[in-house]
Amino acid sequence: MWLIHNFVPSPNNLNRMMESFVKLVSLLVALLVLAMSLVAVVGLLLFLSFSGVQLPSLAQEEQEVTVAEVEIPVVKALADPTSLWKAPDWASMDQEPNAAELQYGKDLVANTSEYLGPKGKVKAISNGMNCQNCHLQAGTAPLGNNYSAVAATYPKFRARSGTEEDIQKRINDCFERSLNGQSLARDSKEMKAMVAYINWVGKDVPKGEVPKGSGLYEVPLLDRAADPAKGKLVYEKQCASCHQTNGKGMAKPDGSGYLYPPLWGENSYNHGAGLYRISRFAGYVKANMPLGATFEQPILSDEESWDLAAYVNSMERPKKDLTQDWPDISKKPMDHPFGPFSDSFTEEQHKYGPFKPIKAAKSSAK
Repeated sequence: MWLIHNFVPSPNNLNRMMESFVKLVSLLVALLVLAMSLVAVVGLLLFLSFSGVQLPSLAQEEQEVTVAEVEIPVVKALADPTSLWKAPDWASMDQEPNAAELQYGKDLVANTSEYLGPKGKVKAISNGMNCQNCHLQAGTAPLGNNYSAVAATYPKFRARSGTEEDIQKRINDCFERSLNGQSLARDSKEMKAMVAYINWVGKDVPKGEVPKGSGLYEVPLLDRAADPAKGKLVYEKQCASCHQTNGKGMAKPDGSGYLYPPLWGENSYNHGAGLYRISRFAGYVKANMPLGATFEQPILSDEESWDLAAYVNSMERPKKDLTQDWPDISKKPMDHPFGPFSDSFTEEQHKYGPFKPIKAAKSSAK
């Protein structure tokens, strides 16, 4: 009995034996499954091969991956900057014998409202806008409606008035139209300072010459009419953040003028101003707007410029008596929108275009 008892395994030994047996069986099953899988794969490959199916080669050459090139739009400068007029260095103004007068004239152009706006410290005769809202950088920016040609070409005959005009008349036209205000006295300190400054800006331009970069950029004519509805979309995207959705601009906190001028409404330019002609407005924004654009790096396309001009100038603004303008109606510009006209085109077409037929008719009438 003792011998038989000693040959009976203890419970611990029995457990260990069972664990070893289970592991052995699991290993055998895994090996059997692996063998069956290999046989299945080999059988499938042989079947596909004898069936004529072309299998990809493991040594197949790497295929070239074609990466689509993203075209970056090339922004074309509107003019060669090296060929354009450059204003005198403002630092040299201090060397002039009338430096104080010149500086005052410059300040009047840059900060017109401070002196002559609704809360002007000299007189209250304008709408709160500044001369440099239209004549950028105090009248010195290339293709920014600058003063480069004024001293060299005035006095001169202007078809709008049908008379010979001097610089004083030209300045007062801006006060009465773009600033929707009153004229300055010709012998006032302010008029003399502005004339002196404008003459200084163009002092290096030979008499009778109009340098490149004066005035505004001429945007190529469209084959269609400018579209205010499309222009509204451009305005909302590019302009409203500064000039506000309602077009009333962004006023200074003290109400003395504007950080960004109104583009329509009671305090904007009236419909006798140069920018009310949409070719002028389109040229202005093409080379200078929105903020950050320059003639070297324009932002708006030609179509956007025309459509934006159409939208802004379709909005309500102050009126001016224009009955004395253009005594010779054949001299009216193609985009002067008020009749009578010397051609058969409507006021609507004279305002929004298309302008190519009007231009062709003018050319054939000469």
